[in-house]
Amino acid sequence: MTDTPDTPPPVHDSPAPPRRKHRFNLMIRLRNYFIAGILVTAPVSITVFIAWKFINFVDNQFAPLIPYIPAEYNPQNWGVHGFGIIVVVVGLTLIGMLTAGFVGRLLNRLYDLILRRMPVLSSIYSAVKQIFETVFSQKNNAFREVALIEYPRRDAWTLAFVTATTSGEVREHFDEDMVSLYVPTTPNPTSGFMLFLPRKDVQILEMTVDEGLKMILSTGLITPDYPKPPSAGS
Repeated sequence: MTDTPDTPPPVHDSPAPPRRKHRFNLMIRLRNYFIAGILVTAPVSITVFIAWKFINFVDNQFAPLIPYIPAEYNPQNWGVHGFGIIVVVVGLTLIGMLTAGFVGRLLNRLYDLILRRMPVLSSIYSAVKQIFETVFSQKNNAFREVALIEYPRRDAWTLAFVTATTSGEVREHFDEDMVSLYVPTTPNPTSGFMLFLPRKDVQILEMTVDEGLKMILSTGLITPDYPKPPSAGS
């Protein structure tokens, strides 16, 4: 009986690495990196671009006012940007200081009286002055609350900003407590609608005005945290 040589066990080839799968995962990872790069750089880039354009605009408006300054003292020749904004801020501060004095108050009343008597400019001047006095008043609570209201139809809700408690002639037409609201459009909150609603139909939210504006600008993609995280002092 002859011994048969032992036959080696069959060699099974290892499966080929799934190159397609690795390539697909790599593309997904690269895409995620690209999107993350956009999310990081876009807000900073847009903010810097807008600030740069604004600074150049103010500088260009200020340039005709300094044609007679010697070249060695002209800030435009120094390569310094933003000098126009500094001049505007300093100028407005000085005007405010002069207005606080007796002569400044007298001049303020004089041009206020003249502008209020002009046929066309009087309405524009009065409206603009009232808006600025309302916005910059320290005792003003306008645009300090974000509300949720049914608009433009029942069971459809939108964000609104409480501007004031309704008063004057409009208030006299209602038998209940009314509030004035501003309903901004998205993603451009500078345009919108003014509404008068009963206070009982207005649901005041805990989010701040800044958070409400971010939510409107992002078309609802950015939602503020709720409930609010406890503050450091609590």
